[in-house]
Amino acid sequence: MSTTPALDIRPALSDDELNELFAASWPDHTTTAFAPLLDRSLLWVAARRAGRLVGYVNVVGDGGLHAFVLDTTVHPDERRLGLGRRLVRSAAAEACARGARWFHVDYEPALAPFYASCGFRTTEAGLMPLVPRG
Repeated sequence: MSTTPALDIRPALSDDELNELFAASWPDHTTTAFAPLLDRSLLWVAARRAGRLVGYVNVVGDGGLHAFVLDTTVHPDERRLGLGRRLVRSAAAEACARGARWFHVDYEPALAPFYASCGFRTTEAGLMPLVPRG
């Protein structure tokens, strides 16, 4: 790939283009309405090549010092070229500019090297699955 995809902070994104990216990137993706998610986000970063959405990361915040990375997604055609790191680092810089001082991410063990390359360090954390009551 000869050109570097352009990054944009909080661009307008349609459900169609996000669902297309997620369907190409995540085998179990089901069509989602993204507007309600983006309405609650601190920021998101999108990457486009020739007008096509090829990368995305969402960041939510607690209204204070903490920001959380969600849904780092790079189209399979664009992987292993540094785009994921560019997305996460851009999101970190923007979250910092908006007042966040701690940047959190949860990930599967296989993604540990990727997130380490973005600057994250491993910490202890807890997770509790929430199951709706029937």
